[in-house]
Amino acid sequence: MLVARVLLIGLCLLCVHHNEANEGVIYTDYDFNISDVNSFLFDVGDWLYDLLDDTNACDPNPCLKGGVCHIKSDTNFTCTCPEPYVGKKCQKVRNICENVDCGRGDCVVNLKKPPFYECKCNPPFYGPDCRSLPPSPCEPNPCQNGGLCIRGGRRFGCACPSGYTGRYCQYAPTDCYEGNGESYRGSVSMTDDGLECLDWNSYFILANGEDPFELYADFPGLENNNHCRNPDGDNRPWCHIKKKGKLEWDYCKIKKCSEDPAIPPTPVQPVPDSPAFSQCGRISNVQPTKHSRIHGGIKAYPSAHPWQVSLQNRARGSPAAFSHWCGGILLSSCWVLTAAHCISNSNEYQVVLGGVNIDKPEEMDQTIPVIETIVHEAYRETERALYNDIALVKLRTTEGNMCAKETPFVKAACLPDQVFPAKTECVISGWGATETRWYSSALLQARVLMIGDNKCKQPHVYGDLLDNSMFCAGSLQGGVDSCQGDSGGPLVCEQNGIHYVSGVVSWGHGCARQNKPGVYANVYQFVNWIRRKMN
Repeated sequence: MLVARVLLIGLCLLCVHHNEANEGVIYTDYDFNISDVNSFLFDVGDWLYDLLDDTNACDPNPCLKGGVCHIKSDTNFTCTCPEPYVGKKCQKVRNICENVDCGRGDCVVNLKKPPFYECKCNPPFYGPDCRSLPPSPCEPNPCQNGGLCIRGGRRFGCACPSGYTGRYCQYAPTDCYEGNGESYRGSVSMTDDGLECLDWNSYFILANGEDPFELYADFPGLENNNHCRNPDGDNRPWCHIKKKGKLEWDYCKIKKCSEDPAIPPTPVQPVPDSPAFSQCGRISNVQPTKHSRIHGGIKAYPSAHPWQVSLQNRARGSPAAFSHWCGGILLSSCWVLTAAHCISNSNEYQVVLGGVNIDKPEEMDQTIPVIETIVHEAYRETERALYNDIALVKLRTTEGNMCAKETPFVKAACLPDQVFPAKTECVISGWGATETRWYSSALLQARVLMIGDNKCKQPHVYGDLLDNSMFCAGSLQGGVDSCQGDSGGPLVCEQNGIHYVSGVVSWGHGCARQNKPGVYANVYQFVNWIRRKMN
């Protein structure tokens, strides 16, 4: 049962149930909770490491966080992990807050010393378990900046001096941010919707996302508090929040000091008479390969995947509106890479770049007509596989002999100069299917591991269906299929801060089936063809 990955391959959990007696029937079941799969998408499971090829188990040392590797066999190993890390490769922190009751407070992480957690108390509660109360809720005074504490039984309120706001009068009238707020070091800890921010070292963030102190190690402004910050160069300061039991984020309720543009100017402008961008594979103000502020575990943020393209189509000559059909990857100002099976002579196309929501216009959007499509001459479709599934899309030039314009939200990915080996962690993105719709209006992302040919060509996986025009990535376990993204979308691997488009989402036998991972067009095999056609 060949499934071309067009508007079907998004984040799937048991979304296709295979029936050997009905090879042509696809059974779809989207009855699942996104929060149930967060840990898979953003924390590579122990079982997945066991399924990958390891020819020399402990060289180099696969154990993270200073773990010690012990060889079990030529292809297997175990790690002795330092506290509080656990997992096959010491890749995650154990649930240090599982049995901790912080009373009127929150369990936050302190990885520097045992027991690796502490309780942050909500005033006026105090003590190691946040259960103690002072004789009076106003002693000592919880109100800051000269605020007057007003007692009402066991409760209190703060009467703030003129201009000061917040529950504890903690927000000064001069509290504002300049530019995009990367330099902001104020104490605002409330979102636009009035929700209290989580501490950056909250265990809830660590358990449902990534460690901000590791993710933004080069950013000097994070502390063990819940103050709003902008560590990734977004439009303005933001913070994590807990909403309906899920980890989300939102911008903060902070005024701007001046009326400067919220979006910083592009650092390097493209040459007006050249279709080339300043440099491929670079993300503006974002840590390489790290993906933060996950909405519910899967939602991408602006500028995280600046080469991501929505390839949209309609019947040729039709007055109907264009609609999303496939993904694509921007290679230069005027060229987009996609899958061959996305292209049909009976349709006309346009691309949308820059934004992350394809259901509504966004200020960073660029919409450009397609003037030419080039399908690989050796593209071949059989009942069970797609071969040489690669195509190029040429965009219409606008002013200054340019097509797409380089911005922090629109950049080109690099063509690969190598084949990334098995176990390499790469990233896929796209507007794939969700539990309620055939596509997601929000750009989604997930991490996958490259799977070696020895595994993928085994008879119970894809056998002799695979050739050197394709490779596998994701999961052999089944149940959860990390083949997120539409056909033609990118699989990007990072090395030394440069992002290379190594694969194009292509096909698979069903979705979420055991031993049937996602199959991607192997871009490395087509680099010469791509460059020849673009030139």
